[in-house]
Amino acid sequence: MKKVLVINGSPKEKSDTMCLTNSFLKGLNKEGEFDIHIIDLIKKNIKPCLGCFKCWKNESGECIQNDDQKEIMDEYKEADIVIYSFPLYSYAMPSHLKAFVDRLIPFNKMTMKEKDGHIVHVPRVDLSHQKLLFIAGCGFPNFEGNFDGLDIMIKNKFGKKAETIYVSECPMLNEEEARPLTEPLLKKFVNAGEYYSKNFSISEELKKELETPMLDKETYIKIVNSLR
Repeated sequence: MKKVLVINGSPKEKSDTMCLTNSFLKGLNKEGEFDIHIIDLIKKNIKPCLGCFKCWKNESGECIQNDDQKEIMDEYKEADIVIYSFPLYSYAMPSHLKAFVDRLIPFNKMTMKEKDGHIVHVPRVDLSHQKLLFIAGCGFPNFEGNFDGLDIMIKNKFGKKAETIYVSECPMLNEEEARPLTEPLLKKFVNAGEYYSKNFSISEELKKELETPMLDKETYIKIVNSLR
């Protein structure tokens, strides 16, 4: 049974992005072939990286800070699939999720090498078997330009194997009045999860379908601006 670790980076208990991710997981585990564990990162005690690089200098390769990061990293190493689920904050990821990502540096060594035209740190832990998927949502009616900075960060940090799904208009996902629009999208995410369970990848055609806005931008802006 393949292990799936879901890093929920939303600070909200009623997360819009997790609506998408839960639908994806429903399709992914339709046949019950996956062991899925969701971690709500906001509930964990994870301190910011100190930049001391003790994890690179000591033989253990472990961070000197004693918090919840180590336990999550132990589970992270064993996962076959890691899914990051989070909302777009200031054109990037929420600060507590960024702290978690910063603290992943013990997975690498200080020594460097060139790979695919980039200078990278040599891995201390072999994660080459792992599949990575990032599901991020925003409140804008489009995603062109809004996810650019995040996309560069993900590709530089996690490499070409990191797949992404960026979804706009996510605040509608928890609104009862918007169900006629959101339910078709959620069904698409169920289908996407089922597709992923067989292919361990997202096709460009499917990605485009998932990223298509539910409403035209003029109507969406009008609705948002009418809220009080």
